[in-house]
Amino acid sequence: MKEWLRSLFSGFEREAWVRFFLALFGLTLAFGCAVLSTVTRRAGNVIATGVFASLALLLAGLIAITTVPYLARRVAISRVRDAFDYDVPRQGVVYMLLVLVVGIAALNTGNNLLFIIVSAMLAAILVSGIASAGVLRGLELDASIPDHLFAGSSVQGRITLRNTRRVPSFSVSVVPPKSKSAERHWRWKRSTFTFPPDRPPERQWVRWPDLWLQLVRVAAPENSIFTGAVYFPFLPSRASVGAEVQLKFEKRGRYRQEAFGVSTRFPFAFLTKTRRMALAREVIVYPSVEPTDEFFEVLPMITGEFEAFVRGRGHDLYRIREYMPEDSARHVDWKATAKSMALKVREFTREDERKLRIVFDNPAPGAVPEKAYESAVALAASLGWHFAAEPTDLTFAAPGFSNSDVYGFLRYLALVRPASERSVLDDLDVTDDYNVVITARPRGSLPTQLWTSSYFIFMEQR
Repeated sequence: MKEWLRSLFSGFEREAWVRFFLALFGLTLAFGCAVLSTVTRRAGNVIATGVFASLALLLAGLIAITTVPYLARRVAISRVRDAFDYDVPRQGVVYMLLVLVVGIAALNTGNNLLFIIVSAMLAAILVSGIASAGVLRGLELDASIPDHLFAGSSVQGRITLRNTRRVPSFSVSVVPPKSKSAERHWRWKRSTFTFPPDRPPERQWVRWPDLWLQLVRVAAPENSIFTGAVYFPFLPSRASVGAEVQLKFEKRGRYRQEAFGVSTRFPFAFLTKTRRMALAREVIVYPSVEPTDEFFEVLPMITGEFEAFVRGRGHDLYRIREYMPEDSARHVDWKATAKSMALKVREFTREDERKLRIVFDNPAPGAVPEKAYESAVALAASLGWHFAAEPTDLTFAAPGFSNSDVYGFLRYLALVRPASERSVLDDLDVTDDYNVVITARPRGSLPTQLWTSSYFIFMEQR
């Protein structure tokens, strides 16, 4: 018994239990005052009756205002979380109109057969509600989403629905939860009751804590993961059924979904009943790494300057040039020499020192247009993705970020927004790496030590 009580109390807040028992005590006092008001009324004491009745009403109203909303917000029962939403389709509206017509005819004529028909039609609605609720009970949902997602690319997700009951379920659809954009809700707000209200606080006679209702506008999350519907015609008992879902995210960023919906119209389609199931999912969508026109324009120039920066002994041919006295004879290209009738040597890239660093210098808000900013983010992601597949020692640098993991850099770019912070170029260490710098700073304000070992890509200014 003690362990049960301990587990019961551990699931709730201490303050909630205190308010609960205070509410019970207050209701007991209110009930006692109500009983006393009845006794004094029968005794003929009008003043005492009014006092006890007023106290009973005051105590009940105070508990209703201060305690009931507080406890209601902390209800953590699964049946309340997995609540049902109801929608009436067109056929349901038509059926209800028919029930109304037959019901009016039965009342006007007093015909017993019509009453029997109305009863059967109403019973069909009741049976439909009970059957649809039974179909949705006992279902468990799981959603699998790939780890790495890119904007503009389609990926395959998977929805798995498990029936834990001993009986099968029919005609079940997995749908996104109902849109709650621009919904209005009444919310309790804390305030202070003052009298007289137009006086300064130190000259007011009464200052009591107060609560008042305010209509607030609650906006739904902008980015949702699942927007389609998956239909399962039949779910066997104690079995799981899965289906592939095509997912596509148009923009980079964070996508989150707190719940999914499981709906059915079984058995008569009079009502669409949807059970909200709490299943939180969050994904980070990387910027698109598909080559763009800007990418194809800058890549040859970056590659050329990078190869010139790292030329040396290696296996990849860099160029064929004229022979110089300090060159080794084993690098002579005899075929090119025979064609040109002059000594030619091969020059190779220095593969063991192909170090490249991609630097994203995040601009301040308003420094560049939004379209230009998104293009710069996508270009940085495309360059990082391209050179990660090459035999290159690749690192990344950005404000608050320094790593060699390409997925970490893509995650940074997925969530980055213009920010007023110190430029990463001012704290950039001078190393043997060749730098590809994406920045919005003017040319004259760039550190001079980076000019010899960097290729700059400038964002479009406003």
